[in-house]
Amino acid sequence: MGWNSDTDSIPYVHRMYEDEDACAGLIKNCDVLMLGWTGQDKASLTERLIKERLDSGKPVIRVSERIYREGRWKAISPRGLKAKYEEHIKYKNSPVYMLCAGAYVSGDFSLIGAYPGKMYKWGYYPPLRQYTDEALDEMLYKDGDQLRICLASRLIKLKHPEFAVTAAEILREKEIDFHIDVVGDGPLAIALSKEIRQRELLTNITLHGAVNPDKVRDIMEKSHVFIFGSNYLEGWGAVVNEAMNSACAVIASSEAGAVPYLIEDGVNGLTFDNCDENELRKKLTDFINLSTEEKRALQKNAYKTIETTWNAKCAAERLLSFCKSITGGTNYNTPKDGPMSIAKVLKAPGFIRTLKEDNHLE
Repeated sequence: MGWNSDTDSIPYVHRMYEDEDACAGLIKNCDVLMLGWTGQDKASLTERLIKERLDSGKPVIRVSERIYREGRWKAISPRGLKAKYEEHIKYKNSPVYMLCAGAYVSGDFSLIGAYPGKMYKWGYYPPLRQYTDEALDEMLYKDGDQLRICLASRLIKLKHPEFAVTAAEILREKEIDFHIDVVGDGPLAIALSKEIRQRELLTNITLHGAVNPDKVRDIMEKSHVFIFGSNYLEGWGAVVNEAMNSACAVIASSEAGAVPYLIEDGVNGLTFDNCDENELRKKLTDFINLSTEEKRALQKNAYKTIETTWNAKCAAERLLSFCKSITGGTNYNTPKDGPMSIAKVLKAPGFIRTLKEDNHLE
């Protein structure tokens, strides 16, 4: 994503604030302009150049997370609609396309009539780790193994870190030999630690705090299950990619942006709705009741999903093919699933659902 990255040595990175002429030329004259969120003032040179490009009729590909994450009812705002018209709706009949970085993005833009028939699945692509068949087999659950579970996130309300305690109580009730690793830090760390002590789960749950990304992946590789509890405010959730790549059977909230794209319930993971503890209990119980071979199949299918389809190489190849089709006037051979497949409109959590959560981004 570029945070804390030194890009000085990367030859293809150009900064507007260092070389306006070169950057302006690239925006105006490139075959395809791909736009993320710029965060620029509308009067800035960058924004003016982008508007000129959009008005020119030359191909533009936009990438976006949800625009109504806190509720689609916000689409009724006249001021907001005016801004959305200028940025999105105005170009619905132009060669401007939307890559949806989350499963509910297409629904947000469909609500305002933007990008009809021109929205495609997209996402985030953490580094891919590939394993030999022998190494993969070692990562899968075996009879007699202690069941290893992982959660990794900032410890904030929208990510529901308390699900670690929920899971531990279920497993203890069922007399399962287990251990849970919780990776991450945040404002709920103290409360979570206190809850673990009060429920006498210190030997079952380890709080690792914040660790570096490689260490997170190492912990995932030693886990059989990954619990992902983020609500609808989670635009994507790249830890789901990483956990699946680590051959974890992910038990995930269906509200987070990555989940409907990456997980088919019962095939390569399990999903539960509304961040409901009872739903999580049911899905974890379902996993426990699977045979060893069924558990291993979920893990293996999770790994294959990332290894074969939802990775940077596959996404880049498909994007390049798409760019060649829109610049060359040829038909794009749309894949059935994965990056650059059609982004279907999915129903997002409604107004009543938002009243049940702390409905603001942290």
